[in-house]
Amino acid sequence: MPAIADRSSSPFKAMLTAKSCELAGSGGCCPPQKRRLRSDTAAAAKESPVSTPMKLKSPRRRLDSSPSSPANRVKKDPSGKTLKKCWNPRDVEQIRAVKEAVHVSTAPSTVVCREDEQKRVLDFCKACVQQEKAGSLYVCGCPGTGKSLSMELVKQQVIDWAKMEGLQPPEVLAMNCTSLANTSVIFSKILGMHQPKKKSIGSASPLQHLQNLYSSKQAQSSSKMMLIIADELDYLITRDRAVLHDLFMLTTFPFSRCILIGIANSIDLADRFLPRLQSLNCKPMVVTFRAYSKDQILSILQERLLVLPYIVFHQQALELCARKVAAASGDMRKALSVCRSVVEILEAELRESASNTGLTSAEGDFVSPQTALAHEVFPSQENNTVRIDHMALALSKTFRSPIVDTIQSLPQHQQIILCSAVKYFRGGKKDTTVGELNKSYIDICKSALIPPVGILEFSSMCRVLNDQGVRLFRNCLQ
Repeated sequence: MPAIADRSSSPFKAMLTAKSCELAGSGGCCPPQKRRLRSDTAAAAKESPVSTPMKLKSPRRRLDSSPSSPANRVKKDPSGKTLKKCWNPRDVEQIRAVKEAVHVSTAPSTVVCREDEQKRVLDFCKACVQQEKAGSLYVCGCPGTGKSLSMELVKQQVIDWAKMEGLQPPEVLAMNCTSLANTSVIFSKILGMHQPKKKSIGSASPLQHLQNLYSSKQAQSSSKMMLIIADELDYLITRDRAVLHDLFMLTTFPFSRCILIGIANSIDLADRFLPRLQSLNCKPMVVTFRAYSKDQILSILQERLLVLPYIVFHQQALELCARKVAAASGDMRKALSVCRSVVEILEAELRESASNTGLTSAEGDFVSPQTALAHEVFPSQENNTVRIDHMALALSKTFRSPIVDTIQSLPQHQQIILCSAVKYFRGGKKDTTVGELNKSYIDICKSALIPPVGILEFSSMCRVLNDQGVRLFRNCLQ
């Protein structure tokens, strides 16, 4: 009978150690290690002069301490800089920093997703400054597409480029037309840039002075090029169209020094309100800013959040926001407003949970110190970040429709009547009678196993719907 090897012997221990190291070094899954034998424990105690008891962790603590867990996974920005993991929405300073980062009035460090449009405007300005030639450009697009922000960046780029090329940088006049008390103040501001110390003499208006100045050769040698950025030109359309026309006409004079950039939301403004410029072959160059796509909105949000040293939003939550805003309008300001709203929702949720915890403790229920410590000192990363359900709630509040709210507030039978009317008129009919609509209503009630109301009550509910502004029933009641 072969002798049984002593498991406590050194060769057998070495073989076990080598086998365990081989399993640990492989990338595959290995079974948990067996309990050490009493002899191995004694040997380990002899090797270590101080023995410390092994601290057991709960399954949740072991998951959070795992390097591959979502809370501890290393996150880096595009430049390779590691972002910190800690984000505490109970901290007032951190909440303020997050809201400021996604605020509409906060100018981002870099303007992304508008490189092509900015290049076109910049090339236009460079050509005008280099040739000392006047020109006009019209920037249009839907609200919240980065027009004003891009023009601020281009303005600084033109000045830096002129200095680097050894050219005389242009004077810059940036104004918002909605802030003007009188539309003709535009020409006073332009004249003041050319002649800051001179006062107008005589009865001539500032516009006439500018026209006389740009008609003489003296203007070409006595003044710098001027870059005029006029934002919200739509305001001039509703107030004084003649001012809008005269403003663009200043760039058509032979010795004009103006580089005019007009910004508005109307795409066809140049075609509708500047026909004379087109007849004179002076129609302004048009640069259109299209609505932001889903990928562009997501990229801009991520770029803004890079300034924060912690992770605030789940990636899925940001993607949901970008998809919804891009499908609705493509307005970046709306996306930023949704992000601020969702942070406030998370803040209110944590405040409510904290008050509920305090109420439970006040009622005398026992709360262990370990539980309180886990909630306050080690808050869950999953609960602190903005999740997709938070974002869905903020989007529903932002894109809430008064019509949808009215329909949802209707009683059940009035909603069924409305559904039957929509189903009836969807077939192409423009009008019907109350009796025909009642038949469609009864069919829906039977399919839903709901007892229908009588014809008198049905007619009364149709009148109620008509009084509430549902125009669908006007033809039925006539």
